[in-house]
Amino acid sequence: MKIPRDLSGRELVDCRCRRWGYREVHQSGSHIILETLDPSPQRIAVPGHRYLKIGTLNAILRIVATHKQVSKQAIFETL
Repeated sequence: MKIPRDLSGRELVDCRCRRWGYREVHQSGSHIILETLDPSPQRIAVPGHRYLKIGTLNAILRIVATHKQVSKQAIFETL
């Protein structure tokens, strides 16, 4: 699994909203706040930067995978 180096925060937000049941709640500065209620309430802050750092992207994918109880590979494939 090779993590993309050119993924923007906005692209990641759009993907999470379309495929994984998140919705954009608000934006605070450059951070976009996403929320889901399935399977339990969770909020994630995603930096709205042009390119996300690999560690930041990896952490967000891990958080979503853990919360949705799927593998990180399944989350990664929907990018």
